[in-house]
Amino acid sequence: MSVFWLRTAAALYSCGLIYALLVMFRKGSRLFTPALAAFTAGVVFHLVSIVELRAELGHFPISNFYETSSLCAFLIAIFFLLAYTVYRVSIFSVCLFPLVFFMTLIGATEFPIAPWTNPGVRNAWLLVHVATVLIGYAALILAAVAAVVYLIQERQLKRKIVGSGTFALPPLATLDTIITQAMNVGFLFITIGTVAGISWAFIESGTRWIRDPKIAFFLFTWGFYLAMIFLRVSAGWRGRRIAWLAVSVLSCALATWGIHFGLRSLLVQ
Repeated sequence: MSVFWLRTAAALYSCGLIYALLVMFRKGSRLFTPALAAFTAGVVFHLVSIVELRAELGHFPISNFYETSSLCAFLIAIFFLLAYTVYRVSIFSVCLFPLVFFMTLIGATEFPIAPWTNPGVRNAWLLVHVATVLIGYAALILAAVAAVVYLIQERQLKRKIVGSGTFALPPLATLDTIITQAMNVGFLFITIGTVAGISWAFIESGTRWIRDPKIAFFLFTWGFYLAMIFLRVSAGWRGRRIAWLAVSVLSCALATWGIHFGLRSLLVQ
């Protein structure tokens, strides 16, 4: 039963993930209260899961990566709730809600489920993963291109070089908006692709998916992307800072893409 409660917690934590994604587009500010309620309920079910797993195993559940990930997610959730109770600071939720959800989701994949019963569903699920990741990468490339143009335009303005005609560059404010919106869209679709990919890999290969370096590096890229989004939302990073971050995230994403298509096998030869 412990895994059932843990998966219930992950489902409730997903409400926090949805809230964080909406905040990026400034549409989730009024949804914090219901998201917090779902998150708090998730913590309760998470605690029940840990207690039951402790009783089942006969020792504290920290013997493997899945159990450690689950326990760490629970502790992060507890500390966030304590901090919010004392200080009423909700901005941390933009980063911690998605992080807790994914760490709990990873913990919930310790016990395999029945394999695919319908090849059509399997292929459709994989298609969703690939399509959403590609859309996210496309948006990320747009953000990176706009970031490079932003840096060029900023340098020209500092040198008092004004472009004209065919080579006139957009205003910095316009480029900043393009970078921000493209990064938001990219993170949205890459997050959906990450959830779909983890779920597909879990059903496809059981617990072996966690040892796949392609998935591990993809999760690292997503985490780096999340940190950048949090800095933009919480610290108001814009302009040059967000431009360089957009280029950095794209570089990390391209490395992930290269590993996914076999660069790793070439490097280890």
